[in-house]
Amino acid sequence: MTIPPELEARILRYYHAEKWRVGTIAAQLGVHHSTVSRVLAQAGLPRIGVPRRALAIDAYLPFILETLEKFPTLTATRIHGMVKERGYVGSADHFRHFIALHRPKPKAEAYLRLRTLPGEQAQVDWGHFGTFEIGRAKRALMGFVMVLSWSRMIHVHFFLGAHMANFLRGHAEAFNAWGGLTRVILYDNLKSAVLERQGQAIRFNPTLLEFAGFHRYEPRPVAVARGNEKGRVERAIRYIREAFFAGRTFTSVEDLNAQAAAWMIGTAADRRCPEDTTLTVREAFAQEQKHLLALPANPYPTDEHVAVKIGKTPYARFDLNDYSVPHEYVQRTLTVAADLKQLRIIDGQTLLATHRRSFDRGAQIEIPAHIVTLTEYKHQASQHRNLDRLTQAVPQSRELLTQAAERGESLRRLSTALLALLDRYGVVELQAAVQDALQRGVPHPNAVRLALERQREARELPPPVAITLPSHVQNRDTIIQSHNLETYDQITEATHAP
Repeated sequence: MTIPPELEARILRYYHAEKWRVGTIAAQLGVHHSTVSRVLAQAGLPRIGVPRRALAIDAYLPFILETLEKFPTLTATRIHGMVKERGYVGSADHFRHFIALHRPKPKAEAYLRLRTLPGEQAQVDWGHFGTFEIGRAKRALMGFVMVLSWSRMIHVHFFLGAHMANFLRGHAEAFNAWGGLTRVILYDNLKSAVLERQGQAIRFNPTLLEFAGFHRYEPRPVAVARGNEKGRVERAIRYIREAFFAGRTFTSVEDLNAQAAAWMIGTAADRRCPEDTTLTVREAFAQEQKHLLALPANPYPTDEHVAVKIGKTPYARFDLNDYSVPHEYVQRTLTVAADLKQLRIIDGQTLLATHRRSFDRGAQIEIPAHIVTLTEYKHQASQHRNLDRLTQAVPQSRELLTQAAERGESLRRLSTALLALLDRYGVVELQAAVQDALQRGVPHPNAVRLALERQREARELPPPVAITLPSHVQNRDTIIQSHNLETYDQITEATHAP
């Protein structure tokens, strides 16, 4: 409990000027005697009157003070346990009060107000703005925020996720909007900037180092537990939440970014500049822009590049969705290069497909030509399999098909009809019928069918009945192995044995 300054002054006056005892002061002022003792102890003045009687804790006082000096945040309960092990028999309640009187107070740290030169420094951080649903996907809505430390010009761009590619895109958007960049960019200790930190040893993200080297600026992380160093970007994120995002409606991320762009060059730029309150942020930025570093002639590529394994179906899986590829590239590893609007699938240097990018979940994005080509390929493959089966069973059918093709007949229709006759009449009958059709010079399935009918009538056989069996049964001869019945006799004899 905090003691009011007026009460402290009255206690000190009554004790040292009027020579009142602690109990008398406590009774007259209506406070507890421990409050009076605490005020006197904190004042550091010698006590007047009757000498203080010896306490049981006095013998342990040097140990307690030494422990508190080494471990100033150690709890009173833990210190009480330590002195009990050394022979102290006092209660914990009074001991806590004693520790509170002697615990060293932490030194208040003073912070310098950090000032920068125009064009010298910018600060960057991510802000989380909830989630955004697209179809069946719920994605994190992240705001990339960069602020110029001198003019306080803000740039914010919203992305669906804080991926490294979006982190670099946010930089590029800010640089292009301002027409330049600062010499130093200050980062919080986020994974996009700092992968590992042990004291002063810092391991930067190599992608960010490459990006910074391309633009000729210095990436600099803030010191641990030094929030004042990145206060500008934190205040900018809070300002964006309160002055722009709160209560705002939008239909898409593109719509939200369009509204943000108008707000940045309007309301946000018209506020007063904290560095010089006689200027607006817009006027201060006009002065700072002349000190920014020039942008490189060619932009840094910020596309995402991912190696994707194509399975048995001709689709590349990227960011929760499937994109079609030509069927010739199944069981291959291809490269997906994606920006925020489109996605390209590449094999080495060859561009295979270009799709619009989807941020849905489980969507199947297809190029119609890929599906048409695959369907035609499947039909042709089926036709080739039919021809192979037919020519293997009836070699003479090859000549029949050749003559039919010369007359412009459809090989697919002809092979299908001959396979149906093969399944109905068998190999021997069909071989004779095909030979008969070739001798007559009529390479047509009707001629083969008539020959089969003549053979059946000559033998006075009934018409064959078409039996449709599964393909695995049609193409396989099943051999049934009979068992020796003596085994069953042995089992019976063993069962009835005494």
